Amino acid sequence: MMAAKREKIDVTLIPGDGIGPEITRATISVLDALGAPFVWDEKQAGLAAVADGHDPLPEETLASIRRTGLALKGPLATPQGGGYRSATVRLREAFKLYANVRPARTMIPGRYDNVNIILVRENLEGLYVGREHYIEVGGDPHAVGVAVGINTKEGAFRVLRHTFDLAVRLGRKRVTVVHKANILKILTGVFREAALELAPEYEGRLKIDERIVDACAMELVLHPERYDVIVTTNLFGDILSDLIAGLVGGLGLVPGANIGRDTAIFEAVHGTAPDIAGKGIANPTALLLAAGMMLEHVGEQDKADQLRSAILSAYRNGQCTGDLGGQLSTDDFARSVIANL
Repeated sequence: MMAAKREKIDVTLIPGDGIGPEITRATISVLDALGAPFVWDEKQAGLAAVADGHDPLPEETLASIRRTGLALKGPLATPQGGGYRSATVRLREAFKLYANVRPARTMIPGRYDNVNIILVRENLEGLYVGREHYIEVGGDPHAVGVAVGINTKEGAFRVLRHTFDLAVRLGRKRVTVVHKANILKILTGVFREAALELAPEYEGRLKIDERIVDACAMELVLHPERYDVIVTTNLFGDILSDLIAGLVGGLGLVPGANIGRDTAIFEAVHGTAPDIAGKGIANPTALLLAAGMMLEHVGEQDKADQLRSAILSAYRNGQCTGDLGGQLSTDDFARSVIANL
């Protein structure tokens, strides 16, 4: 008897700016070879949308994501001037994508050979959301800058539970809650309190501990192998996730997922690299790994594992792009991954 054919899944595809279209094209070629069940609805955002006379986050793009509930996104640039806000941040806010998940794993020989950390960042609260204003003093309109941070226990519970459940599902053993409650006793104390209240529900399944953010940053550089899963607030997560990416070779090797109740957006977290755009030399690994996270999200675990294994095999065989000392073009790297499938 023939196996039932896998139902197709609609996904909003945002190629992005700079190197985005090139790494997107390479990623789609690998997913096609893998037999991924995705049907693409391509939309624009960022500078590409502005060039077509639209807002950096067009309503047509938002409508597509509302319909599909899934998106794969290349890097986006924010137009200079004119009061534009980051389209990436606006997407998180528009779809209430409360959890930013950033796994980082050693794939190439380097200073650290055994890093395998998942960082989960609260995505909608804290200082990072940019509630700011100036106060004029002595005729200087910018004499004083004020920022307001707001963390809620509800928001903390939401991202903490997501993290603890993710850790259990993936067979992880330890989650470290990172905060600065020794100084920011209320703002990050709320996050810590929520973790302490929730932790007993996971007793026997997870070891849950805590670290002050500055101590955590130092320990990540000295002994990254001691960390398994980290969950933290918005601003600290933004900083630590890039630090962890540096441990494994940089942002070009690290994917990201933004998870909400009804919507998930998967992305390359690096920049648009306009200096190399159009040259065909960009590294598509981050977006490929983001696609792997999306496969996992829709229940295609076997295909996700197969994709990650093929990427790892490429690196172990010395097949890499110029940013990592190799000579492969973007498309050549995609072809090497396809061969390893």
